[in-house]
Amino acid sequence: MRHYAILRLLLAGFFLYIAWPIIPYATTNTELIFWGGWLAFLLLVVGANFATLLQMTRPPVMEQEEYNGRSRDFH
Repeated sequence: MRHYAILRLLLAGFFLYIAWPIIPYATTNTELIFWGGWLAFLLLVVGANFATLLQMTRPPVMEQEEYNGRSRDFH
């Protein structure tokens, strides 16, 4: 299910594309803390999805393929 990780990376890139022009206008400490936290979270999301793409970690449980131990033949 690599396409889910790719879609999440594209969505994170889109959010960064939207937020990037606004970040330099942060003037107060509250705004700087918010954008710093937002960028840190974005890096975590991007890193986790790259780790999934490179198969360094297992994908989330909902995206793992389920293999049934028994196979049934229906004729």
